[in-house]
Amino acid sequence: MNIILLGPPGAGKGTQAAFLVEDRNMIQLSTGDMLREAKSSGSEMGKRVAEVMDRGELVTDEIVIGLIREKLEGDKKGGFIFDGFPRTLAQADALGALLDEMGETLDVVIEMQVNDDVLVDRIVNRAKEAVAAGGTARADDNEESLKVRLMAYYKQTSPLIGYYHAKGNLKGVDGLGEIAEVKASIAGVLG
Repeated sequence: MNIILLGPPGAGKGTQAAFLVEDRNMIQLSTGDMLREAKSSGSEMGKRVAEVMDRGELVTDEIVIGLIREKLEGDKKGGFIFDGFPRTLAQADALGALLDEMGETLDVVIEMQVNDDVLVDRIVNRAKEAVAAGGTARADDNEESLKVRLMAYYKQTSPLIGYYHAKGNLKGVDGLGEIAEVKASIAGVLG
């Protein structure tokens, strides 16, 4: 089974992906992780990634699709979770073409639905609690940064909701429930 977890920053995609990896033996394809891994691998693709990143530029969709291709050619285990990709309609088209070419399907896109104000409060409070307990918080887990990240999400990524709805494979879950409730909702969608 191949799925996309779609939702704004802080909606819990990474947390839920970790459960799917553990419970269903799926492979999480996080573009950030793949880029860091490629950069340090020494492979030809890794050298391309390192050159672009060292110049402080954004890695092209072509390179990201190349990295995804490498992962899809490996062990498929229980399927793939696309986390953080696609972010744009062009990337969605490129991913669809790649999956078709490789004889793979995209089974479901799970939109983790949230109320922005509640999400911002939750993340800011979580950050404060972490610091109060002697830990650290992400530098961008503050109200101003979160609002900027949410705006970027709505500009770039939210069009994917309509895109995948039109394709018939979009399912929504309440991303603001307790972690176990969200996990159960996702399990219900996946069957």
